[in-house]
Amino acid sequence: MTDPHSDTRDLDGTDTDQLTLQNPVTRYPAISPPEQHQDEPGLESRTIPRPDIGQHSYRGTGRLAGRRALVTGGDSGIGAAVAIAFAREGADVAITHLPAEDPDAREIVRIITETGRTAIALAGDLTDPQFCAGAAHEAAQLLGGLDIVVNNAGKQVVADSLDALTDEQIEQTFQTNIVAMFRLTRAALTELGPGATIVNTTSIEAYMPSPVLLDYASTKSAINNFTKGLAQQIAADGIRVNAVAPGPIWTPIQPTDGQPKEKLPHFGHNTALGRAGQPTELAPAYVFLASAESSYVTGATIHVNGGMPSP
Repeated sequence: MTDPHSDTRDLDGTDTDQLTLQNPVTRYPAISPPEQHQDEPGLESRTIPRPDIGQHSYRGTGRLAGRRALVTGGDSGIGAAVAIAFAREGADVAITHLPAEDPDAREIVRIITETGRTAIALAGDLTDPQFCAGAAHEAAQLLGGLDIVVNNAGKQVVADSLDALTDEQIEQTFQTNIVAMFRLTRAALTELGPGATIVNTTSIEAYMPSPVLLDYASTKSAINNFTKGLAQQIAADGIRVNAVAPGPIWTPIQPTDGQPKEKLPHFGHNTALGRAGQPTELAPAYVFLASAESSYVTGATIHVNGGMPSP
């Protein structure tokens, strides 16, 4: 029998679905990832242990049948888990990814296609204004319309001090995490109609900022305000805007200098559940906010953080 706290198995191979009654403490191991490094942007396939993005574990129930979704950063981590969940719930899905992430993107396209849904991969850099604005229009054209936008792509790199935080990194983090969100959402609004939904990825860092993530945490606070303000601005148009705030989730962003390497073996152990979360554990929150089940929810944030205190 496998030790539920062993961190040696491939997490992407679990077959425990999200609808089964289970102990949240032991649903996944309290992993102790080895110190490791990947150059940005990193690949899911090279992350040890490999995160669970729901390929084998997410079971759909038709909650998004016929919908058309765009998920930024949908090649790995949270974005990949959301893209897979949306497809399993009946949606056709377009994802954006950096060209260097093409191997992961091809794998997500394969999974979605095998689910029986249409999958589109759009390669480009969201800090490029033309690609950013064009992604929403291209997704709508290729999918035959657009009903759901998930602003998820992000940049997270540690810096030990403000002196070590270069202007270049600050600008890249803000361009990726919040400026691109303004641009892509502005373009998407020309494609979205009543009943459409926008879901933004914020973070526990917006509420409990780490000293080594000043730029990242600042962008996540900005995302919160963007979400609440836009929700009020377009509510009368019948378009809802919400956010999901993850806690410590094991994704390729962590070994690409998203965390200090020496802290990786203890990543997520400080949560009430005593472990890091897996990307697929966030997917149901995005599905809820994208579905008509949340029709009276707008300007809200769902916290998925293993019990870390948050507003």
